[in-house]
Amino acid sequence: MDALSPPQYRRLSRQGQVPASPASELPPYSRRHTLHQPVPAARREPTEHVFQLSEGKGKPWVTLKLHSSAKSSKSLPTFFEKENINGQLELSAERGDNIQAITAIQLSGRIISGAGSNDTFTFLNQTLPIWSKSLDSPRVPSPSEGASSTKLLGHCVWPLSIPIPRAVEVPSGGGDVRSYRLPETFLERYTKVSIQYDLSIIISRGGLRSDNIIKTAFGYVPSTRPEAPSILRQLVYQEKLPLPGPSTDPEGWKTLRPVSARGCMFKTRPVEARCTLSLAKPLCYTRGSVLPCFVTIEGREPAVLDVLSNPGSVVVKLRRRVRFYNSATAARKEVSWNESVEDVGTAVWWQPTTDSQNDAYTRHLEGEIHLAKDLRPTCEIAHFSISYFVVLCPFQAANYSSDNAALLSEPVEIATMYAKGPRPNAYAPPAYDSSSRPGDDLCFNGGSFAPHMR
Repeated sequence: MDALSPPQYRRLSRQGQVPASPASELPPYSRRHTLHQPVPAARREPTEHVFQLSEGKGKPWVTLKLHSSAKSSKSLPTFFEKENINGQLELSAERGDNIQAITAIQLSGRIISGAGSNDTFTFLNQTLPIWSKSLDSPRVPSPSEGASSTKLLGHCVWPLSIPIPRAVEVPSGGGDVRSYRLPETFLERYTKVSIQYDLSIIISRGGLRSDNIIKTAFGYVPSTRPEAPSILRQLVYQEKLPLPGPSTDPEGWKTLRPVSARGCMFKTRPVEARCTLSLAKPLCYTRGSVLPCFVTIEGREPAVLDVLSNPGSVVVKLRRRVRFYNSATAARKEVSWNESVEDVGTAVWWQPTTDSQNDAYTRHLEGEIHLAKDLRPTCEIAHFSISYFVVLCPFQAANYSSDNAALLSEPVEIATMYAKGPRPNAYAPPAYDSSSRPGDDLCFNGGSFAPHMR
C-alpha cells in the first residue's frame, strides 16, 4: 500500500529544469502532453503475526496466525480499508476436552476518553462463530477431520478471512442513526482520547471452567484520497515543471478573502498591510506530501513591504484539532467538549519563479507545508473528530510587533492516499527548513491559544 509512504521529492532549479539523473530513475513519459498513472510499487508480502496459548511451560495448544500489512512481525497487525483479516487458527484438542464453542469477535472498535467504564464507547462489535458443539450452529469450514463432529479431537485448523466493514451506523443524540466511515487507529501520549481496535478468539468450555481468550489490538488505516487537481497542475507535476500561481492557474487555487495585518514598527510607528492567501485545490492533501501555498502582500510603503515579505516573516501553520467528550455526559443537554489543539506543520516560503512579479506596492511569495507521513487523517465518528486548519498568523519580522490574534483560518482535510494521476512535487529550495522558530509556538485564535506540542 502507498497510503503511508512519503512522496518522491525532486528539487527544481530556479529555471524549472530537471536535474540530471540516471535513466532508470526517470518515470516513463508519453511524447504527447497526456496524463498517465504512476507505476504502482511491487506489493510486499504479508507479515505474519503469531499468538499462542500454552498450558504452563508445555507446548502451545492454541495458535492464532494473522497476515497483515505491518512492516514487521513485532509491530501490531495493521489492516487497510478493503482488506480482510486473513489468518489461521490451530487448536490441539485431547480426549476429554469439554470445549463448547469457539467464537471470534471480528472487530471491536472503541472510543476511549477516560479510565472509567462509562468513558468507553463501542462503535463496532461483530462476532463470527468458528466452531460449536451443536451441528445446527454455523461453523467456519475446516479441512481437519477432528473438527467435523460434536467434539474436537486432535490437530484442528480453521482458515480465517474476516471482512472489515468500511462504515458503521451509530445512534446520534437525537435518536437518529448516522453512518460513519471507520476512523484510523489513534493513540497519542499527550491526548486524552484514543481509537482502538481489537480482535479476540474466545474458547468456551462447559461446567465451571473459565474461557480461554486470545486477544490482540490491531491497527486500521482507512483509504481516503483527494480529488484530482486541475489539469494544468497535473501536467506540471507529470513534467516536473515549476508550479503555476493563482494568476496562471485560477482553477488550481482557492484564494481566500484578503485580511489586514496591523502592527507597529519600532514599537511606535503604526503600519498596515493587506494579505491574500491562496491554497492549492482541492483542499484535501495526502499525508507525506506537500500543501502548496501562495501569498500576496500589498501596502503603501515599499520599505515595510520588504520587511514583511521576507520569507522568514510570513507565518502560516497547519493546525490540528482533536475534539471529543466523555460518553458519560452524552445524555446531558449541555455537553462539555474537550479539545486538543496542536500545530503540526509550518510553511516555508521563497520568491516565485513563474508569474506574479513584484512591483513597488505588491509582493508575492510561493510556499508549501511539508506534511508528515504519520499525520492522522481527517475523521469524525460519534463524539470524536480530527480536523485540520491552515492558519495565517501575524507576521514575525525584525522590529515589528502586533497582537497574537490569527489573521485567517481555513479548514482543510488530510487523506491517506494520493489522488489519481501524477503525484505532487515538492518545490522548496534545499536551504529552506520547515522547522518552527523559537518563540513562535503560540498563535491565538478565537480567544484560545494553540500550544506547539512535541
